[in-house]
Amino acid sequence: MTSINQNYLELQGSYLFSEIAKRRTKFIQENPNAEIISLGIGDVTRGLPDAVLKAMHSAVDELAAPSSFRGYGPEQGYDFLINAIIENDYKARGINIATNEVFVSDGSKCDVGNIQEIFSENSIVAVQDPVYPVYVDTNVMAGRSGKYNQETKRYENIAYLECTAENDFKPSLPDRKVDIIYLCYPNNPTGMTLTKEELKVWVDYAKKNNCIILYDSAYEAFIQEEDVPHSIYEIEGAREVAIEFRSFSKTAGFTGVRCAYTVVPRELKGLDAAGNEVLINDLWNRRHTTKFNGVSYVTQRGAAAIYSAEGKEQIKSLVDYYMTNAAIIRDGLASLGLEVFGGVNAPYIWLKTPNGMDSWSFFDKLLTEANIVGTPGVGFGQSGQGYFRLTAFGSRENTEKAVERIRKLSL
Repeated sequence: MTSINQNYLELQGSYLFSEIAKRRTKFIQENPNAEIISLGIGDVTRGLPDAVLKAMHSAVDELAAPSSFRGYGPEQGYDFLINAIIENDYKARGINIATNEVFVSDGSKCDVGNIQEIFSENSIVAVQDPVYPVYVDTNVMAGRSGKYNQETKRYENIAYLECTAENDFKPSLPDRKVDIIYLCYPNNPTGMTLTKEELKVWVDYAKKNNCIILYDSAYEAFIQEEDVPHSIYEIEGAREVAIEFRSFSKTAGFTGVRCAYTVVPRELKGLDAAGNEVLINDLWNRRHTTKFNGVSYVTQRGAAAIYSAEGKEQIKSLVDYYMTNAAIIRDGLASLGLEVFGGVNAPYIWLKTPNGMDSWSFFDKLLTEANIVGTPGVGFGQSGQGYFRLTAFGSRENTEKAVERIRKLSL
C-alpha cells in the first residue's frame, strides 16, 4: 500500500470550527424547535456593499462578450487591484510597497497556511497562545511540530508565547531560538492589539535574532484607536523581517466571495543549505504561480471597488455596524460582572468564563440553556482554557437578543 504523510496523524482531533458545527448540528437534531443564535465562527451576515455588486455585475457583462472576455489572469493579481491596494492601504499611510511585492489570493487562511511551505522543515516556529489554529496545524502537517505532549496539550517543538490576563494578552519575547514568529493583530481570538512602540520591540527582536515575522492583520479595518498600527510596515525595519497578510473577508463581506492579499518585501531574505542568501519574495512568487491560477476577474473587480469613494463609505458603514455589535456585547457582559476583553479594535469579545468553568462546559451551557453558539477559548490553545470568544458579526437583532438571553442565565 502507498505510505501516507505521517505528520497528519499528529493532528489532534478535528479542526476547532468543525467540532463546533458538529455539536451545534447534534443539538438542533435533538431540539428542532430551538432558535439558535450563532456568535461562534467569525462569518459575516451583512450583504455585499453596493459598489462591489455593481463592479462584479459589470465584470460579468464583460466576460459575456468575446471582445472583453478574460481567461486566465496574472497569478499575482491584476494591476488594477494591486495598484488600488498599494495606493489606499499603504501609500496613504506613508508606506512604500512595490507592485511585485503584492500577491492577491483567495483568502488569508490559505496564505497563512501555505506560507510555511517555503521555509525549512527544521525551522522552529513560535505562536501566540491562544492562537488561530491554522498556524499550528499547518506546521504539524509539515513536520515541524514534533510529538504532541498529552500532559501539556502542546507540541514539543513549537514555542508557545502565552497571552493571558496577567500580561494583558501581550506575549513576551521567545525564551529560546526561533526562526518564524506568527503574530496576529488585531488579535484573533482575544481582540487585543499592540501599540506601535510594542510592535517595534518585535521587529527589533526579529532583526537582532535573524527571524521572520508572519504578521496576520486580517482585522486591520476594525482598528479604532490612534496608536494602534494598521500595518507592521509602519515600523522602521519591518520590511527586512516581516510578511503581512490582509483579507477582504470581514472588511467587505467576502467570506463567501474569497479574496485577500499577502505582501512580501524584496528586502526579506533567508538562507539556503549552503548559507547563501535567497529572496523570500522569489520563493513565494514561485510557489504562488506554481500552485495557484489566480483569483477570478469578477472577484478582483469587486475587491477593487472597495477602494472607490462609494466603496470606502460603504465599508465604513459595515465596520461601524459590527463594532456597534461588539460594544453591545462587551458592555452587556461587563454589566453582568463578567471579565471581558477585546471588542474595541476588533470584532471579537474574549471573556473569562464565570465560576471557574472550563471553556467547553461554558460552550455547552450557552448552547443548551440560551441556544447561543460561541467558541471555547481552549480551542485556540491551553492559555485559552477558562475563556470564551464571541463574535460581533451577527445581525443587530440577534446580538441584542443574545445579550438578553445571557442576562437571564444563572452565572
